[in-house]
Amino acid sequence: MDTNTIYEIIGYASTVLVLVSFLMASVVKLRIINTIGSGIFVVYALLIGSYPTAILNLGIVTINIYFLFRLLRAEKLTTMLPINTDNAYLKEFMTFYGADMQRFFPEVALEKDEADAAYFVYYDLVPVGVLLGKKQDDGSLRILVDYSTPKYRDASVGRFMYKKLLANGRYTRLEFVDPSEKHEKYLNAMGFVKDGNTYRLSK
Repeated sequence: MDTNTIYEIIGYASTVLVLVSFLMASVVKLRIINTIGSGIFVVYALLIGSYPTAILNLGIVTINIYFLFRLLRAEKLTTMLPINTDNAYLKEFMTFYGADMQRFFPEVALEKDEADAAYFVYYDLVPVGVLLGKKQDDGSLRILVDYSTPKYRDASVGRFMYKKLLANGRYTRLEFVDPSEKHEKYLNAMGFVKDGNTYRLSK
């Protein structure tokens, strides 16, 4: 295999990665894959002596890394505010994301009716998640729905949200009873401890 063929393979590989990145629903995955593709493109451009292309892609890599850093510092950029469970925007939000929500919360409509506590989570004041819960007599909160939009599902929104809920003695403990299999993996990753069919998280 000659040198030119190797260079072409590198160029095509970087192009494919950049194109694939735009298929990602998650903004974190999009920027990671795009960074890798653009980084390879920098190498390719230098190999063929196309310095303007190398500079362009180096700029893209730098921008991606900057925004990834912001995304992964979600606590600094995220806000959580309480809302009424009959909030009109909440109803529209849950209708818009209803099909995706049901993947994790099959009984989402029933759970919404049962909730007496609700919070919207915002990233740069854009709604990226919602939490519905039921307050318990012992001061804990039984979580019924804990949903992040696909675009921001990898941006540590959950960790930020749980930390806020447990801060300042707002709730003594968070509980999730009988979660779906898909949500069970998420709860394990967030530090919840399983006790029978209940997952618990304390401060």
